[in-house]
Amino acid sequence: MKYKINYSKHGSEQVVDRLCDYIEKWQSRKQNAAFVPVKKIQSRRPSNINRISDDNIEIKQHNDVKRVQKPQNTKKKNSAKTVLSRVGISFLTFLLAIVMLALCADIIVLHGPSESARDRFVLTVTETSAAGFLATWFLSDETVESIINNNAIVDSSGQTDPTLIKLPDGENDENNGDEPVDINSVQLIDIEGKTYKGKLLIVQNPKRVYIGTPAAYGNDKEGVTTLNMVKNDNALYGINGGGFYDTGKGNGGIPTGRENSSGIVISKGVLMYGSKSREYEVIGINKQGVLVLGKMTAQQALDSGIVEALNFGPYLVMNGKACEVGGFTEAGLNPRTAIGQRADGAMLLLTIDGRQPSSMGATYEDLIEIMMNYGAVNAANLDGGSSTYMAQNQESENNPQIITQCASLYGPRKMATSILVSRADQINTQYEQGN
Repeated sequence: MKYKINYSKHGSEQVVDRLCDYIEKWQSRKQNAAFVPVKKIQSRRPSNINRISDDNIEIKQHNDVKRVQKPQNTKKKNSAKTVLSRVGISFLTFLLAIVMLALCADIIVLHGPSESARDRFVLTVTETSAAGFLATWFLSDETVESIINNNAIVDSSGQTDPTLIKLPDGENDENNGDEPVDINSVQLIDIEGKTYKGKLLIVQNPKRVYIGTPAAYGNDKEGVTTLNMVKNDNALYGINGGGFYDTGKGNGGIPTGRENSSGIVISKGVLMYGSKSREYEVIGINKQGVLVLGKMTAQQALDSGIVEALNFGPYLVMNGKACEVGGFTEAGLNPRTAIGQRADGAMLLLTIDGRQPSSMGATYEDLIEIMMNYGAVNAANLDGGSSTYMAQNQESENNPQIITQCASLYGPRKMATSILVSRADQINTQYEQGN
């Protein structure tokens, strides 16, 4: 719409009047649409056009007043609700897709053409406290138990022969006729295989190795992390030890063997937990520093001179021979911890990282191979999974740090027992005094 402007006073008033008429018509057409605030209109007729505010626009023309209410900004609110609802639906859809994918993968693995893949999957998840249910979703308990039994390490009968271990008796002993060996030496080695990475600690003097414990055990007690056991004892190294009662996030207050079986703990020649008449799968150290493996009662262990003991398993190497792994597939890939001893008395402490992008984990056969390669005469599996890690202290101060990967989602777990390595000048006196 074009107007011919007369720059006389009367012409200016006419333009303003027409502009007001146009605004009134435009407002009536747009009253149901979002309103854009109009800037203040300055005029030579302040008596006819009043001040324009952000909330209301008041136009006075020929003594007639029209008030226009600014509409609420509901468009932004509706847009925010729409965005949130779409984000929520997208997240739920993604979550559902992940669950469906996991279910399909579970069904394919458990009922697919490869029994070897099925067995490996079952063995891997059943060794965890959180994911064991994945094996029984689509398989019966009988089938799962059969897979575990068919692929387990065959139990070795009898006990280890301590005469196969030649213990060092001086600061510089001969090593098979070669150069003298420092009795106080400790060597840390990086271990790597196809599916795993880890660390192996070789402690030349076996009397530096002992079992760390909390102050007491019981339903109302709690364990201590391996890291804190190292710090509390001012030890040089530490790895996790035996099992503890665990239904998902155990607190280490009750020691156990494999699969939450009854536990035993002997420390400094004293039975701290367990029954003297019950038989256990003992992993012990006698007062000469020899690693002793075998099924025995707590009283038999004490009578034989064992001063440090816990129970777990399975045994990996006994009297120089690798234990047999049943079935065509070895145990699943998981974090692992093991202890062994060479013929010269040196202790082997092994931790394998698992459930990591760079290290899926190791099998029992992997542990046996590592122990045999490093000369183990006897070796046994310790508690693994989320409990597995190695802690190292400083030579000049008591500030231990974890030097491997801890698989636990909650950080270092509270343990019932740990395997500790004392400093060279702090060898425990139980080896000298006995019971």
